[in-house]
Amino acid sequence: MSMRAAVVVASNRAAAGVYDDTTGPVLVDFLTSLGFVCDGPVVVPDGDPVREAVAAEVGADARVVLTSGGTGLTPTDRTPEATRPLLDREVPGIAEAIRAYGVAQGVPTAALSRGLAGVVGDCLVVNLPGSRGGVKDAIAVLEPILMHAVEQVTGSDH
Repeated sequence: MSMRAAVVVASNRAAAGVYDDTTGPVLVDFLTSLGFVCDGPVVVPDGDPVREAVAAEVGADARVVLTSGGTGLTPTDRTPEATRPLLDREVPGIAEAIRAYGVAQGVPTAALSRGLAGVVGDCLVVNLPGSRGGVKDAIAVLEPILMHAVEQVTGSDH
């Protein structure tokens, strides 16, 4: 049986149709390459709609929810605040590794991402930056650890 995964994109402008989201499809491709069943990205405005979308995906038995966007310092960047109340446990090392990888790739502003990672029930939720470069850096960090992390969430032997 395949595990479900989901992508939630936090973008006020993409949600309003000002431009097309480009990070969500990259993340869907990444998750499907790992063997997850993943529908197209859900694009919502930042803030409460992110919390509602993540909660809906967790409720629909997603084992992984990756969010993209809303992790910066602008007043509308509210993804960490929308995510934190849902988390049963935080997994700070994942978010720290994503920031550190970006900085090591020569993107000092990666340190400004406030993304979180944590567990909601049987689901791993990770906030990623909204830029294509930030998403590609996050994929580089997640690729070798994501399946192991998902297995650990349900107590599989390691």
